Amino acid sequence: MKLYNTLTKKIEVFTPNEEGVVRMYTCGPTVYHYAHIGNLRTYITEDILEKTLNYLGYNVKRVMNITDVGHLSSDADTGEDKMLKGAKREHKTVLELAEYYTNCFKEDCKKLNIKWPEIVVPATSQIPEYIKFIEVLLEKGYAYLANGNVYFDTSKLDDYYKLTNHNVEELLSGVRDTVEEDLNKKNKADFVLWFTKSKFEDQELKWESPWGLGYPGWHIECSCISLKYLGEHLDIHCGGVDNIFPHHTNEIAQTESYLGHKWCNYWVHGEHLNDSTGKMSKSKGEFLTVSLLEEKGYNPLAYRLFCLQSHYKNQLVFTYDSLDIANNTYNKLLSKVKSLKKDNTPIDNIAFNKYQESFKSCLSDNLNTSNALTVLYDVLKSDISDNTKISLIKSFDEVLSLDLLKEDKIDNKLVSYIEKMIEERKNAKQNKDFALADKIRNELQEKGIILKDTREGTTYEVIK
Repeated sequence: MKLYNTLTKKIEVFTPNEEGVVRMYTCGPTVYHYAHIGNLRTYITEDILEKTLNYLGYNVKRVMNITDVGHLSSDADTGEDKMLKGAKREHKTVLELAEYYTNCFKEDCKKLNIKWPEIVVPATSQIPEYIKFIEVLLEKGYAYLANGNVYFDTSKLDDYYKLTNHNVEELLSGVRDTVEEDLNKKNKADFVLWFTKSKFEDQELKWESPWGLGYPGWHIECSCISLKYLGEHLDIHCGGVDNIFPHHTNEIAQTESYLGHKWCNYWVHGEHLNDSTGKMSKSKGEFLTVSLLEEKGYNPLAYRLFCLQSHYKNQLVFTYDSLDIANNTYNKLLSKVKSLKKDNTPIDNIAFNKYQESFKSCLSDNLNTSNALTVLYDVLKSDISDNTKISLIKSFDEVLSLDLLKEDKIDNKLVSYIEKMIEERKNAKQNKDFALADKIRNELQEKGIILKDTREGTTYEVIK
């Protein structure tokens, strides 16, 4: 398998530290708000990567963090804590906010068929590990105290920028939400390992430490969680391109200083999803979520297909027109698959192996999902038996995860009932009896039937 490695700036043959085993770390969400579909594009990429590795025979051990403390509004350790800001916005405690949006993120992943990692670790659960880690960096001379805070000294490293190939002025000029400079730092690129009350008086979550009451910086959590659950030699670290600097740059700096050796061999970064105004971002105010797409009548898996049609290293521009095309493509694909008839015809093993190898070859070529989809379409157009096609589709969907063979479990009586209620609701709206229309919608929702008003009419989804 070949992957583009951000560390070396080239496509490389993937070789794990331990034969047959892949230790993979995923930067998880900061759970102060809903994930937007740009965030979720990155997680779709990581999902494809994990499933591809499994498909190729590797045993993948994957860990993801949940950031519920320490991530400031600027990635350069300035601004307001995102969790505190979110808690104030919604009149909740930080932990209540974290629990709510973690569950929302998990539900979004479920809708998009993104596999939930076996090990998911909230940042707030690892405070003793952070303190021990920082103590070692102080002992080794890689960190210093200033105004109560503990900082990492980037001047101690000759290769601090090895992940980026840029200098500090270039990088810091691009850091979002730029605010006043932290005057406690010896060097502009230095970053906080531990904050104390000198940073924020109103921080809700605080812990005792050798340096005073405070809380960890954002970057340290991923290093410590990865070391605890995956060991000192990491195979793959994933994230979006916006994580490269400063987050992943800082992770490498502190972790390799702590360990005294190279930490991670492969760094995989997915490109941005853009809208008409540029990179999709929560800081702009309104943003697109999976739930919003559903409300507009789109199947979340149509968005997954939309992402798979493009390479993860290419920026992708989202428009509703492009999603409409993907949605139509997805529905046609499902229709073609459903038209296949399973019978007792033996599987054509020669054809099966040929197409499966083509599919594997595409995925092994730096996760070329677009070409992998082409192999799927080639199978559907081929003259091989329906049984062989179904077997191949089942195999491919282990990675694609588009529910291509998912059976419709809705019985005819239920379909008739839903259609009757939709018609009654339509009549109620025409008669301007909106209270009745809302009552019908709510009654159906209580039964696990979600209505979606689209340009073409009302559709529905049964969720339980």
